[in-house]
Amino acid sequence: MNKTDVRKYLAEFVGTCVLVLFGCGSAVTANTLFLIQGLNLPLAFTTLTISVAFGLCIVAMAYSIGNVSGCHINPAVSFGMFIAGRMTVKDLICYIIAQFLGGFAGAFILSKLLKGTVSLGQNGYGDASVLGINATSAVIVEVILTFVFVLVILCVTSKPEYSGIAGLVIGLTLTLVHILGIPFTGTSVNPARSFGPAVLAGGDALSQLPVFIISPIIGAAIAAFFYTFVIRPFTEPEPEPEEKPEAPEAKEEEPEPEEESEEEKPETETAEIGYDPIEEMQIEQAPEPIAEAEAEVVAEADADADV
Repeated sequence: MNKTDVRKYLAEFVGTCVLVLFGCGSAVTANTLFLIQGLNLPLAFTTLTISVAFGLCIVAMAYSIGNVSGCHINPAVSFGMFIAGRMTVKDLICYIIAQFLGGFAGAFILSKLLKGTVSLGQNGYGDASVLGINATSAVIVEVILTFVFVLVILCVTSKPEYSGIAGLVIGLTLTLVHILGIPFTGTSVNPARSFGPAVLAGGDALSQLPVFIISPIIGAAIAAFFYTFVIRPFTEPEPEPEEKPEAPEAKEEEPEPEEESEEEKPETETAEIGYDPIEEMQIEQAPEPIAEAEAEVVAEADADADV
């Protein structure tokens, strides 16, 4: 495991810890504060406060650890990324381990601050639900909420030009799903966020925990398939067909230089071995018929001279 991987997993641990500590902590302290002061506030007021707290946690973490790990801080988000082909199996497993450990660490710190584990912002249905919904309704609510949340994440992180606003959009989306989900289940959409408080609180929260682990995973899977087969073909440009390399133009064959005939070769070429320039300069002797004629002329001239 290289240093880059360690940094990513550590970032996911810290991010999930912060989300649980501040998100669940805001839920507990807001409700406790209103009860202590005897304020008869409508549920919508506390719901909005808690929703904004969770949304701001995501925004803060997205712009701090986003460039390190992508700021999933949620096993459902990592699972959706894996199905969409954006994560390896190794990263998926290590991310989920880091996130569950971070969720437990955040809940543990919160329990020490509150000096108790009775109320840690755990999720639930039945008596633990404000609206008293049953397990089936809880599953449906969590699947729908997670589907919307993960789908937005997949879409907003699909293009580099969205990187500047991705954290803000994701944070606002988490705020949105909390506004609807808190009265039903307390809003999980994140198995790691539900894991820590449920394990420490025990009781019904722990027995109901499987609903808040399985349901977000199902919602994330549906979102990933929907994004892959419905949205991505229209948002991501199709790869351009590779252009076949053009065949190189046939070069005109240059005519080979004609060999010079022996007659055309200059006389100044280097002579072959055995060449004697002096021999070439000797005057050739006259042919025999010419020599005999000359001798007769000389003889006649001598005879005339004797007369």
